[in-house]
Order: sequence, then structure tokens, then C-alpha cells
Amino acid sequence: MPNLKRMMAGSVVAASIAGAAVAPAQAQTEWIMTSTWPSSLELMEIDTHWAELVNAIAGDELRITFHPGGTLLPTHQVFDAVGAGDIQAAGDWPGYWAGNSPAFAPLATHTSLFNAVDYINWIEQWGGDELYNEVYGQFNMVYLPYGVTNNESGFRTNAPLASLDDLQGKRLRLSGRDQGKVLQRLGGEQVLLAGQEIYQALERGVIDGAEFSTPGVDFVAGFHEVTSHWAVPGWHQSASLFGVMINREAWESLSEETREKLKIAAQANLAWSMAWSERRSNEGTQNMEEAGIEITRWDEEALARIQEISNEVIVESACEDELTARVYHSQISYLQDYKIWREASEPFSLGRSPELPDLAAIEECM
Repeated sequence: MPNLKRMMAGSVVAASIAGAAVAPAQAQTEWIMTSTWPSSLELMEIDTHWAELVNAIAGDELRITFHPGGTLLPTHQVFDAVGAGDIQAAGDWPGYWAGNSPAFAPLATHTSLFNAVDYINWIEQWGGDELYNEVYGQFNMVYLPYGVTNNESGFRTNAPLASLDDLQGKRLRLSGRDQGKVLQRLGGEQVLLAGQEIYQALERGVIDGAEFSTPGVDFVAGFHEVTSHWAVPGWHQSASLFGVMINREAWESLSEETREKLKIAAQANLAWSMAWSERRSNEGTQNMEEAGIEITRWDEEALARIQEISNEVIVESACEDELTARVYHSQISYLQDYKIWREASEPFSLGRSPELPDLAAIEECM
């Protein structure tokens, strides 16, 4: 199991160099790397942590100079810049590129499906890594998944969302194509805004509410200053995956040994990011409560209805594009397979076994 060996090796390396950020002054190769996240958004730490790991374990062969998102070029230009080789690498969230291929959407997140452990399992042992590289490979890139966060916060509003009826007519900032379809069927209206635009839109009342990321990230972004209510759980993104886009020619110019070190760093970062994010989510939730935010929870009936609609939307999206269908088919097949052990190990299992989309219907579209 070569992937498992790399993960174990990566964990040892990460433990021994925790906090290391200094690379040797000289390296055989120099890379420029940026991010889709500006320094004001805490998610950038996932990108910088990977770059620091690479510089620590491969610094005599490769040195990465990292630039926060927006300092080299606008975020929306990062994808094309890496593909063209204008820069060698950039940290991203795959969902931003769904306009280039709808298959990017399930590589980034789902409504009411994967949790963080599911993404790690699927990537490492159930064939997910190959699909990331097939999708990104169409755009002259190699992709290393290296960050994962679990369930996102949910909607932040100034009026409580106590039931699905409360979504009627609400203009809510929400990312994701499938997420927007689900919200629309629930009676709400999707508004697309960049992360750095959300605070002001909430402050001015341009939107009725918004989601962005995990509680720790949301607290640092200050959303508790301009909202008073928070609806949980964040069904719209039950987990989110992040990674690094690498220009193919830049990747191929590296030695096989150096490439392996980048993969080890990515796998170590994947494990680190989940623990880091969960601690920050816990701290963020405590901070939100101390700030006086009122937390309401969707009841089981509402969550079941959301699951039903989400499953319908997944099948529809899969049938609109062959590659998207293959990604969803792989992910749902994994959930079916893993369900055997997940349910046998309850109550100590890693997550839940959700009601699944119709796999046979997806197969008919492939």
C-alpha cells in the first residue's frame, strides 16, 4: 500500500519539523506559489503550512516562495496562470473552477454527503487521487489534495432560521452550483460573493444572510459583528477539500525523489489540516457563543428533506456531464462500500452513513 506508507512517512516528517519554515538559501529549483486566499482569511494557513513542509524536507532541491492571494494577480486569474506556467503553483479550492468543468464541484464539496474523513479515505484508498489529476490534467496541471475541513458553519443571519419555511425569499450568500440548486428548491435565492465581500454585504443589508467557512475562519472574518443568529449544521458543505495546482512542466522538471517529497508533504498536510481546522472550529464556536450569537439547529425532518433534495440535485448534475458522473459515481460507490464497516463500528464509527443518491440513475448517464 504505497499511499499508506507515504502517509505514515509524512506524519513522521511533519511531527519532527512542526513549525519549520526556513529552507536552505540555495536550491536547485525555485518556485513561485500563491493562493486563492488573501492573508485576511485564515484558510491561507493550509497553503503556507504545505509550502513550509516542502521547504523543510526538500529545501536543497526545491524552494517555494509563497505570496498571499491577491498580491501577485487577482484570484480569478490564478487557475490560468498555473496552467500557462506563469507561476509554478497555487493553493486552491476546486469549486472555484466549476465554470471550466462541472467535475470540479464534487472534488471540492457536497451538500449533505462526504465529511472530512470521507474525502481522505476516498483520495487515499478508493481512487479519488486519480480523478483529481484527470480533471486538473485537462488544464495542464498536476494536483495534490492537501487540505480538508469538516462541516462548515452554516448560515449567519439577523433573523433566525428555525425551520425550512424561514428560507422562503431569503437572499443568501452561498457558494457552489449544486448548493444553489438545493437552496432554490427550498425557497431561497443564491447570491454569489467573494469571501472578502461578505462582511460589507451583511453590514449593509444587501443580503439576508451568508455562509462562508468553518466557525474559526468565520470568527476571524468578523461575521459575529454584523449578524446575530447562526443556523447549524452547515448542510450546504458537509466537508471541503483544498489542494495545490502545479504546472505540469514544472512538476515534470523535478526529480522523482523530489516529487515524492511533495506528495509526502501533501499527505501530512491533509491530516494536519483536519485537526487544525477542528480545533479552530471548536474555538470559533466558543467565541461565537461568548459574543452573544444565538444558535439554532435544523431539526431531523428538515435535514431529511434537505438530504432528499440534495440527492436529486446530485443525480441531475451527474447526468449533465460524463466526467462529473464518473466523479460522483466513484464517491457514492465508496460510501456504499465503506458503509459495511462504518455501521458495524457504531457508535465509534467515523461519521455517518447518509441516504445516498441513486447510483443506478448515475450509471445510466455514464
